[in-house]
Amino acid sequence: MNKVTAPKSFRVKSFGCQMNVYDGERMAELLGAQGMEAAGEGEDADLVVLNTCHIREKAAEKVYSDIGRIVKDWRRDDGSSPMIAVAGCVAQAEGEEIMKRAKGVSMVVGPQAYHRLPEMIGKASAGERVTDTDMPAEAKFGALPARRKRAPSAFLTVQEGCDKFCTYCVVPYTRGAEISRPFADLVEEAKLLVDQGAREITLLGQNVNAWTGEDAKGRAIGLDGLIRELAAMPDLARIRYTTSHPNDMTDALIAAHGEVGKLMPYLHLPVQAGSDPILAAMNRSHSVDSYLRIIERVRDARPDIAISGDFIVGFPGESDADFEATLRLVEQVRYAAAFSFKYSPRPGTPAATMEDQIAAEVMDERLQRLQSAITRDQLAFNTASVGRTCDVLVERTGRRDGQWLGKTPWLQSAHFTGECKVGDLVTVQLVEAGPNSLSAVTV
Repeated sequence: MNKVTAPKSFRVKSFGCQMNVYDGERMAELLGAQGMEAAGEGEDADLVVLNTCHIREKAAEKVYSDIGRIVKDWRRDDGSSPMIAVAGCVAQAEGEEIMKRAKGVSMVVGPQAYHRLPEMIGKASAGERVTDTDMPAEAKFGALPARRKRAPSAFLTVQEGCDKFCTYCVVPYTRGAEISRPFADLVEEAKLLVDQGAREITLLGQNVNAWTGEDAKGRAIGLDGLIRELAAMPDLARIRYTTSHPNDMTDALIAAHGEVGKLMPYLHLPVQAGSDPILAAMNRSHSVDSYLRIIERVRDARPDIAISGDFIVGFPGESDADFEATLRLVEQVRYAAAFSFKYSPRPGTPAATMEDQIAAEVMDERLQRLQSAITRDQLAFNTASVGRTCDVLVERTGRRDGQWLGKTPWLQSAHFTGECKVGDLVTVQLVEAGPNSLSAVTV
């Protein structure tokens, strides 16, 4: 066991989705509220929190590799190493195994229990090794300190967990059942973020459009009602949400895209495959046709909307014809952006034991073809944007003197020069397009 002292400094390293980024920020705020200082880049920290993601293949092995590197590279002159906490979805799924295999780990905490980190740190400082992977519904949000994030764009988790049980996915097991945070709590947190300088808020959830609640008058509302409430905040300029499930795209939410000016013209709507038999094997609960009809209705409501998606290639049983159907879907939708991955078996999921697992070289070839089509369409979308005049939310400085980087309403990265500061909304004209960004000039 490492020599242990009460930590005075910390670093949180988050991997994976935006919800992990949000959780990482909240853990940092929690530790800061305990009087601990965040270590700067390149500085040693007394406590390192690895906020892990379990979606991709070999996620657990990468965690063990990170743990070994920290123990080896951060060892001090007195022989001690930083206190290590493993948080997030790998912690939830493999907590006991982590404690057995990685003796340098002092704490394992799941994504629903990290509000108890201060108590766990106290026990770890006394030499105890602690695991907490309970899933108390909503408890963590009420126990966390007030938001302190100061940035032009902020995440706000509104919904957690998943009841969909796609056959390839571990989220229902690592994040638990779907829960929606209370309306009043979300409005209060959003106001805090705006008061601290947030011009844009992205609402987060495993199935964010499954959020439901009651407004201040006790009326039942869905995500569209929450969006309309936040849009009434004068100093909040932009609203986004991710990630959505096709089955939860309600008529009211689709209508909001055409009626709420602050709701940005961007929708991330994963489909995963373009073949109905594969979608059925995935337990996606929608068809290619129903997905395309949703896209059509959203575009009718907001003609300039950018659509992004997620794809898995090489799912068990995927034939050449199934994959060609996915390419046809991409051809039809013309995504502004999309994320694509090779299928990787996740232990404990039904798909991991399915027959007809696809050979690695076949998946490689299919992924290359799919990504080529996605890159083609992303460049086409950006090229079609040239000549547009729009507002860019300035997020940071660029590499060159006087250069600024920010996001267009369609979530494109744009760079330009001019007199401004981080957090400004600057009107620009988009003048040149690449596959990943655009050049702009101020108007």
